[in-house]
Amino acid sequence: MTRHELRTPRLSLRAWRDSDREPYAAMNADPEVMRWFPSTMSREQSDAGIDRFSAHHDEHGYTAWALEVLDSDRGAAPFVGFLGLVRPTFDPPFSHPVPCVEIGWRLARPWWGLGLATEAGSAALRFAFLEAGLPEVISFTVPPNIRSQAVMQRLGLRYDGVFAHPRATAGEWWGPHVLYRAAADDPPAPTDPSGRTHS
Repeated sequence: MTRHELRTPRLSLRAWRDSDREPYAAMNADPEVMRWFPSTMSREQSDAGIDRFSAHHDEHGYTAWALEVLDSDRGAAPFVGFLGLVRPTFDPPFSHPVPCVEIGWRLARPWWGLGLATEAGSAALRFAFLEAGLPEVISFTVPPNIRSQAVMQRLGLRYDGVFAHPRATAGEWWGPHVLYRAAADDPPAPTDPSGRTHS
């Protein structure tokens, strides 16, 4: 399987490197970055995530790519987080085509507020529908995570209700998740880094 990588005006969505492991672990140990996840991650958990993303890249040709900033108002950086397309590791409790593919992202705090997730997400969605031939892409998060939902909306994904995450036990705060979707036959409008959509 060809390992695809993507490029935008400011970003490289690339394969993971061993040099990404330390900054990725530091990001996953940041309580503010992980505020809307069940917990922060240990170095072992973080490394296992990179291994899973790399294996996913080998198997499917796409993944949650490592994000490298080539140019921005804050300069360049070899690693600032990830964004990409992955198949969920749980059985989704909602209707979906096969394969079920999620678009997701996580950025280190110094790189918030620059529109990087929107820029990379637009490229990932174009790849998903125009090159990978995926029928649909979903995204989800907990309801209080307004920042991520704003990115989903800027990307043109459409709200489709709430589901109970199957890995959460009854009553856990992170159990309810909002679901967003974009379909290949009704794709989102292209979006630039400022969040403006173009028809």
